[in-house]
Amino acid sequence: MPYRAAWKIFMTAASYVFYAWWDPGLVWLLAAVTVTAQLGAIWVNASEPSTRRRTALSASVGLVLLPLLWFKYYGFISVTAADLFGRWGAGAPLPLLQIVLPVGISFYTFMAISYVVDIYRKELAPAGWLDLSLYLSFFPHLVAGPIVRAGELIPQFATARDPARIDVGHAARLIFRGLFKKVVVSSFLATQIVDPVFADPSGYSSLDVLFAIYAYSIVIYSDFSGYTDIAIGVAELLGFGFPHNFDCPYIARSLQDFWRRWHITLSRWLRDYLYIPLGGSRTTSERVYFNILLTMLLGGLWHGAGWTFMIWGAIHGVGQATGHFRRSRTGRTEKRADGPLVRARQIFITFHIVSFAWIFFRADSVGQAWDVISSLVTNLRSPELLTVWVAAIVLGAIAAQFVGSVPTLAASISAGWKAFGASSPLAQGTVGAVALFAITTLGPEGVAPFIYFRF
Repeated sequence: MPYRAAWKIFMTAASYVFYAWWDPGLVWLLAAVTVTAQLGAIWVNASEPSTRRRTALSASVGLVLLPLLWFKYYGFISVTAADLFGRWGAGAPLPLLQIVLPVGISFYTFMAISYVVDIYRKELAPAGWLDLSLYLSFFPHLVAGPIVRAGELIPQFATARDPARIDVGHAARLIFRGLFKKVVVSSFLATQIVDPVFADPSGYSSLDVLFAIYAYSIVIYSDFSGYTDIAIGVAELLGFGFPHNFDCPYIARSLQDFWRRWHITLSRWLRDYLYIPLGGSRTTSERVYFNILLTMLLGGLWHGAGWTFMIWGAIHGVGQATGHFRRSRTGRTEKRADGPLVRARQIFITFHIVSFAWIFFRADSVGQAWDVISSLVTNLRSPELLTVWVAAIVLGAIAAQFVGSVPTLAASISAGWKAFGASSPLAQGTVGAVALFAITTLGPEGVAPFIYFRF
């Protein structure tokens, strides 16, 4: 057996064993999505003329989506229908079932869809069964992204990875940075202020609530970007390149700019496989606004099946549509050289719109979200949870977004990690051990929960 084929089989089998050890049901679902996507890709590729090709695409994408629709949205649909029919005095039209959401299903479903669609667009040829299986199961990205496209990863399987070309320093930087953000920053702010305030908004002062909202902006960023930093770093150690997924999102000057910086691979997916097929911006103004709003509403539903996620998506959709309207009327572009005060105002407004929307993202219900919002203005008393450490970490994390965009400082940090990569194994092991000890000491006891497992 050729070396490359043996390596692919080993990596695929190792990934499946890892998932089976964690959740045996996951491997069967992943295998089913893989088989469905490959059969659909072969069908689409063999179909002509265009009408038959579109039919094959629609049927294939629909079949790939079925598990996601069942596991993630059946419960929401059945409960919503039961509430609606209950108001009319009728029974629930659908059985109310407790369905456990499989980990990572949203991510590998979107990857499978992009694979089939890219073949329909003739941007890809169908991959081999082994290549597709490894692409969808490759362990660094499966749980929570980034959403890597087939054209970005599968070609890397064709050649052997050269250990001499692995940038150990950059990979280590990503892994340790991700661990620090996830285990220390996210966990500390969640336990110290975010979770208590959202559990009982009326029990805390307005200042506590305000900083809990700011803190959650940092928590969700640190948690998710921390995971993707680790995923990209681990992939780099194996010799594979993943696309960048975050770029200092809290210094965005508009909501459109925010989505160029936040969860970049999801933003690209929504743009290329939803917004543009809907017509994008090459249509009437009214249709552009509809396309923006629908894309963000579905982006909200992708994160979770609930009205809170739809409201979160609607806030971003309305905000982006409003920005598009203003730009179309004034002719202003985000790339123009505005003065520092104008940029500061834009960043301030954008950050607060994003933070306001995060209230609905974090809340367990719409009612809880409104309780948080009302507590911002009604609970005018001395804070209880807001400490110097909480305030310092929140403000420091926001400031770090600006520091990360300074080229000279970024170059200095990169040089330091490059020196780490060039050092001896003993030096690397010593530095790594000290860093891990510090992170585990500063982090919570036990395993830090990962927010994006919910999605």
